[in-house]
Amino acid sequence: MVTLTSEWIDELLKLAARQVWTDYDDSADVLYISFRKPQSANDSVMETEDTIYHYRDDELVGITVLNASRRGAGA
Repeated sequence: MVTLTSEWIDELLKLAARQVWTDYDDSADVLYISFRKPQSANDSVMETEDTIYHYRDDELVGITVLNASRRGAGA
């Protein structure tokens, strides 16, 4: 069962994007989250060793989560 917390919902509502696209590559264990299609990112920042934030100027347009299956609650 998946539970969306009120914190997650609040953060999603703050995004300028009204649609979110996700892709998961299980062979690479990478989760891609996009807030714009195409992302057209012109900058990326690795915040942790497993999370990369992609920006178009000052706008967050996507997130890449490496080792995604090990980051989940069931890990």
